[in-house]
Order: sequence, then C-alpha cells, then structure tokens
Amino acid sequence: MLIIDCHGHYTTAPTPLQQFRDAQLAAYKDASQPLPVLGEISDDQIRESIEQNQLRLIRERGADMTIFSPRASAMAHHLGDEAVSQSWTRACNDMIKRVVDLFPETFVGVCQLPQSPGVPIANSIAELERCVNELGFIGCNLNPDPSGGHWTSKPLTDKSWYPFFEKMVELDVPAMIHVSGSCNENFHATGAHYINADTTAFMQFIQGDLFSDFPDLRFIIPHGGGAVPYHWGRYRGLADMLKRPLLAEHVMKNVFFDTCVYHQPGIDLLFRVIDIDNILFGSEMVGAVRGIDPETGQFFDDTKRYVDALNLSEVDRQKVFEGNARKVYPRLDARLKELGR
Repeated sequence: MLIIDCHGHYTTAPTPLQQFRDAQLAAYKDASQPLPVLGEISDDQIRESIEQNQLRLIRERGADMTIFSPRASAMAHHLGDEAVSQSWTRACNDMIKRVVDLFPETFVGVCQLPQSPGVPIANSIAELERCVNELGFIGCNLNPDPSGGHWTSKPLTDKSWYPFFEKMVELDVPAMIHVSGSCNENFHATGAHYINADTTAFMQFIQGDLFSDFPDLRFIIPHGGGAVPYHWGRYRGLADMLKRPLLAEHVMKNVFFDTCVYHQPGIDLLFRVIDIDNILFGSEMVGAVRGIDPETGQFFDDTKRYVDALNLSEVDRQKVFEGNARKVYPRLDARLKELGR
C-alpha cells in the first residue's frame, strides 16, 4: 500500500523566488521600476530545499508520495493585477515542475491558477491546460475568493465558473478548494480565512445544483472540511429546509475531505461522520501549523499518526492512504501504473 499525501505546498522554495515576487509587486506599485526577472535557481538549491524539509519528513513519517503545489498563502490573487498574477503563477508552477522532475518518485504536481479579482475564471484555463498537458500536473488549486477575504466573487455554483469546470471535466482533473492570504484584518489567513472558505464552499454546493450539471466534477475541500464535519447535523438539516436532496446524493459523490486536522479528537470525529470513501490522507506538512504539540510531544501536522491510531480495517486504510487519491486524481493513478506502482 502506498501512502499518498494529497495536500503539500512548496513552502520552502529557494529565496530567489520570493525576491522575484517582492520585486514584481514593487514594480506594480511604481511603474518607474523595471519588471523583474527571476534570478537563477540551481537544481542543487531546489534539492536542498526539499531534502532538508518535505522529503526528510516524508521519510521520517512513513509516507511515499505527496501531491505538491505552490505555497497557498503566497498565491495572493488580490495583489497586483491580472498580468502580475499570470507572471507569478507561471513562475510558481514552473518551480513545482522542477521539483517533480528532480524527485519523480515522491512528488506529483498540482498547479496554482492566475486568478485575479473581477477577472473571468475562463482566463485561467490556458494555464491549467499548460500545466496538465505540458507539465504533467494532475489537478489544480482553485481559489473561491480571489479578493483575499472580501468575497467579491459569485458563489462556485454560479454559471460564471462553468467554463473552467467544463475544462476540468474535459481534462479529467479535480480541484482543491483553497483560498490564499487574507487582506481583511478580521480574518487571520490560516486560522480563520482558510477554514471559513472550506465551510463556505460546502454550503454553496448545498445551495446550488452544480453537480447535476457536472456529475463528473470533483473537489477536495481541505483542512478536514473546515467546520462541516463538526456541524454535520446543521448541514443535513439545512439541506432539508432548502428542499435539497440528501447530502450523500447531492454533494458527497463529488466532494472529498482531507485529513489536515491537527489533533486526534478531530480526526476521530471526521472518520465517525464522513464516509470513508470521501476521505483522503493529507498533512500540509511544513505548512500552517509546524510546531510540536506540548500535549503529545509530536508535531501537530504529523497527521499519519492520528490516522494510524484509528481502528480501521485494512480495506479502509488502503482507501484513505491510497485508493481514494487514485480515484479522485485519475491522472495520478495512470502515472503510478506507468511506474508499476
């Protein structure tokens, strides 16, 4: 059985990438400054950034492969304009491609999108196609709130999103629903904005009929589904009040949660409430929560420990650690089969 982590970000990218971003935003604010060029980043710099961080932890914690994407908080679609986002996105996705090429047995790519507030999501299709068809990526991260905490976009069920969803279905790739940094001081990025967005997306799916129009569309809602499992009765009750079908039919054939929940009681609840076929192992290691839990002496984001502590059958363990990821990401399944895995 492979241990596939569905949620990893390149939070340790070499310094020149962030220097490029800083210079890019400075040039946007001051047109007299020249547009920056990404400084040289050697393969050795990339190897060091991965081997001392994600790769070391993957080996120490007993995983095999990570579905890897650019740093979510750095997508920052609310900064700059569409041209800035296009350039930054391409640079970030190209860095993921270099990681995958250097460590093809361990990492597989998922792309950032060049979203920008007020810009049609259809403008992100070209980068999705490039990343899937040319770079070999297996999915994307979709930001439901490019405004960074002001929620100026239409709900995900609105038809303005449909051109992008049509392309997702055509390419047979899923999207992880993942916001970026918050420019609203009311919402801490990882403590509030992320969890709010996870919960908001799920409620939008309940209210709409998106999956009637796109029965093959697949979304991963990270961070254990936000508040959803904890308030499962509320969402079942709201679906009933809104005259929506049962959640199992209306939403849960198309929506999946990861295990980025950083304590044992939270994982216990997730697995009690959500069907095993809808849970993918994920850790978001070296991410939002990096420290050691003083109550356990273990890293908060070592989520495999929590899953291992559950009384799961071997069949269910295989689903959570491998099978569900291969189902949700068919391009990953094809890649693994090519490798004889």
